[in-house]
Amino acid sequence: MTSPTANNGPPASSLRVAHVMAGAVSGGAELFFERLSVAQAQAGLSVLPVIRRDEARAARMTAGNLPPVQLGFGGLTDFNTRPQLRRHLTAFKPRVTVAWMNRAARLTPVGDWILAGRLGGFYNLSYYKSCDHLIGNTHGLVTWMKEQGWPADRVHYLPNFADDLTNVPATRPAGLPDNVPFFLALGRLHTNKAFDVLIRAMRHLPHIHGVICGEGPERQALEDLARKEGVADRLLMPGWATQPGGLIRASSVLVCPSRHEPLGNVVIEGFSAARPVVAAASQGPSELIRHGENGLLAPVEDDRALAEQIARAVEDKILAERVALAGRADYDNIFSTGPVLSAWSDFLSTAEKA
Repeated sequence: MTSPTANNGPPASSLRVAHVMAGAVSGGAELFFERLSVAQAQAGLSVLPVIRRDEARAARMTAGNLPPVQLGFGGLTDFNTRPQLRRHLTAFKPRVTVAWMNRAARLTPVGDWILAGRLGGFYNLSYYKSCDHLIGNTHGLVTWMKEQGWPADRVHYLPNFADDLTNVPATRPAGLPDNVPFFLALGRLHTNKAFDVLIRAMRHLPHIHGVICGEGPERQALEDLARKEGVADRLLMPGWATQPGGLIRASSVLVCPSRHEPLGNVVIEGFSAARPVVAAASQGPSELIRHGENGLLAPVEDDRALAEQIARAVEDKILAERVALAGRADYDNIFSTGPVLSAWSDFLSTAEKA
């Protein structure tokens, strides 16, 4: 991979960046933190990843030749993480330290480095009062941060990238009948993801099967709902998909039904795989998708409308191919590794102290 070069400032090979992640075991921001850190190191940047203790995450990053520092990142009585983190940062001497989300922003100390807070949602900005800059992964977030009073020149749009799934072999999930069309949905089984709306939509899609990959507190309620709606025999819920690329490639349509979704990484993954994407018009998907051009949108909470758009994507092959190719073009131009690493390199090399 060629190292991205900033428009101004030092070349990427001399940039030193620390990424501080104190988030959960799973989640879109946490997984993107891993991908970005490893990709930047592969592109020639000097990268220090610091994580909340998590052996699985540490193993994945070590496999990418970027073993992380692991710290406690506990609650208000954690008096050890901040001084330990300061020692690591002082020794590493980053030009920029990026604090990912609230807990990291609260515990990352001010120092000789430029401190940037990276937000993936509409968080309480009081956690970021020590930051020199804020980063949002959607234009909507960037606009909102400016509306909260942050200076426009200290708020930056840096999108996520997804892995290129073009050459990933399609893999139909076990237990799905051969040759039946199926939608795929991915995510934590949480009320925000609105998988209940998707299950109700299946009533209106009698010839389409469904696969929902994920785990979370709503599993039992969703399984009960599927039985109540009479669709349990057409729905698979196999748990987390550790390698979802093959499933996305095999799906007839990728669906993001979320009632609340600041970004929608799954939409970008659908673009990458050149699959038609249907989403509820929550914050992130409605920014990513131009209805009828690179995907299809339905109103939030509307199971009938969601079913209608899924049926269009499955049954209208010309439409499905057109929106899939347009989504792939957006991936190539905006959400692939090269453009995103270049945008990050520009920010890391030109940002200054507030």
